[in-house]
Amino acid sequence: MYLNRVKSLLVVCLSLFALMISAPSLANDTAAAVEHVAKKEGDFNVTETILEHIKDDHSWHLWGHTSIHLPVILKTSQGFEVFSSEKLVDEHHEPVVHKGNFDYKLIEGKTKIVDANGNLDKEASKQLWDFSITKNVASLFVSVFILLVVLLSSAAAYKKTGIKTAPKGLQSFMEPIILFVRDEVAIPNIGAKKSGKYMPFLLTIFFLILTNNFLGLIPFFPGGANVSGNIAFTMTLAVCVFIVVNLSANKSYWEHIFWMPGMHWSMKLFLAPIELIGVFTKPISLMIRLFANITAGHILVLSLICLIFIFKTVFASAIAVPFAVFIGMIELLVAFLQAFIFTMLAAMYIGMATEEHHHEAHEEVAHH
Repeated sequence: MYLNRVKSLLVVCLSLFALMISAPSLANDTAAAVEHVAKKEGDFNVTETILEHIKDDHSWHLWGHTSIHLPVILKTSQGFEVFSSEKLVDEHHEPVVHKGNFDYKLIEGKTKIVDANGNLDKEASKQLWDFSITKNVASLFVSVFILLVVLLSSAAAYKKTGIKTAPKGLQSFMEPIILFVRDEVAIPNIGAKKSGKYMPFLLTIFFLILTNNFLGLIPFFPGGANVSGNIAFTMTLAVCVFIVVNLSANKSYWEHIFWMPGMHWSMKLFLAPIELIGVFTKPISLMIRLFANITAGHILVLSLICLIFIFKTVFASAIAVPFAVFIGMIELLVAFLQAFIFTMLAAMYIGMATEEHHHEAHEEVAHH
């Protein structure tokens, strides 16, 4: 137990060290983004600046005016259509109309069908399905690629050297984290006998959230995407947990929801709808918790940087930048904690669904 805690502390320390390297770049990159939006709008708008930075986009900014324009994939009544997102903006990154099977234009960051005057065509847009590779989607591909390289390399090294040999390289970094998830998350909540069955699922959730949280804190390519701050991403993870929990649930779990043992029948009727609502509120809380915490961290850093452009003084810069770097360091710790909390709660819900209850004892207590 002591060794596991030491390994866990080592992982946290390494993460903090990584942030100390990237935090100054985060502040500088954010300030550059703020200045760009301020020039574009004329009058500085804090809300517009913050939303510009945390929302999804059809291009991936590299440096200066250089960006990677991602593919736009649309399904309309006339079939599929694929083109570069570069055709939807001009040289100043302002939305323009692209003529394809229909006239397309970016409206509030989303591709819509417009009429000859450039106004939204609501009827035609209802039949539009957008499968575009946006910045968040591209970042997900990057995170999956990183995980595949790291995990497959570690697994290949274990097959070559065996589990009795001291880990080296990526093995020495990954082993403490995997043991941490197993010993501190899976076994305490699910049990030693059943935890092995759910370890692949829990490790997938943990590393996917952790990798995207860390990539979101890196201010330059291939980082900078706010994947964990996207409600669609957190909702997908929550739905996966919901499916696994309910498919794994045993008879005792459903009995405790619909007909609570050891209770008077009147209380059973009262508790049944409450317990049933709880089945759906658990994944909803998972979804909102991760989304809100990650988004709030980005907004806080951006708000501190915006103080420089609001007050336009050296004093404001001297206070805002160090605070932004400090909050950025805390944000890295939050990135690790949110991955841990999401995985911990998922394991807890699985453990509750698979736990065997002793009804006899409850019935005996109720009888007395």
